[in-house]
Amino acid sequence: MIPVSVVVMTRNEAANLPGCLAALGRFAQVFVVDSASTDGTPEIAAVLGAVVVPFRWDGRYPKKKQWCLETLPFAHDWVLYVDADERLTPTLVEEIAALMARRPACAGYFIEGRPVFLGRRLRFGAGNLKLALLDRRRARFPEVPDLDVASMWEVEGHYQPVLDGPAGRLRAPLWHADEKPPSAWFERHNRYSDWEAALRADGRMTALIALEGSRRRRLKWLLDGVPLRPLAVFLHGYVLKLGFLDGVAGLHHALARAFYYWQVGVKIRALRQSAATSSDASRLPPNAFTRSKVRLRTDGSSMR
Repeated sequence: MIPVSVVVMTRNEAANLPGCLAALGRFAQVFVVDSASTDGTPEIAAVLGAVVVPFRWDGRYPKKKQWCLETLPFAHDWVLYVDADERLTPTLVEEIAALMARRPACAGYFIEGRPVFLGRRLRFGAGNLKLALLDRRRARFPEVPDLDVASMWEVEGHYQPVLDGPAGRLRAPLWHADEKPPSAWFERHNRYSDWEAALRADGRMTALIALEGSRRRRLKWLLDGVPLRPLAVFLHGYVLKLGFLDGVAGLHHALARAFYYWQVGVKIRALRQSAATSSDASRLPPNAFTRSKVRLRTDGSSMR
């Protein structure tokens, strides 16, 4: 058994959980931390041998990932976070096993996620990097001032944990294979774009990016300064990363990513306009609106 504790966070993931847990059989400990699912997710997890832990968020920090680090009865120091719609490949499992067989040199490891889109595994185009394998003694999820973003609710937003030590990267990828309909992808990314827009609109994202490693920090700041960002994201995934080689699925995935960044941009503008309007209104003297609608007649009486 691989001496790693796996954490799978769920809420109504009956469609995805069996495939996820099937790939985790070699890990010594598997937790499914469930948020009041109503579709049988906890029962599926128990039947498949996971330790089911109920979670109820109290509306404050810590959110779910950090709560897991602080609360779960881990038998091992290394923790692997896996989403219910992610699938570890046999190659990745072997790589983690080999890493644990020797003393890991880093405090955490990035793993590349490769998308499955419209039923096709995309070998090209843009994926994502997630700091998912952590030495829990040297990792924490920072408290980001985002409790006002209601759509992100109980789970930390799209940011990496902070490590007390260097980060490495594993070579083998995992597959991001959501069995739910495409509407679930768009609903999830709509919530993510709410969160990202809120933090970018008033500068909170700048402090969060500053916590990243130097290379990732420079890349994110560079991307922030790119004009026509949705178009740049599309060209990066579809042309530079050869997404066109994945056929129609590759095209639609590149378009979906560009649409996400278009959403972020529109929401940032809306938030800033709303803030500017509120600021202008707060500077008006008392009853200014009422007085502005009143004009005097030449005879001295008022008319509205």
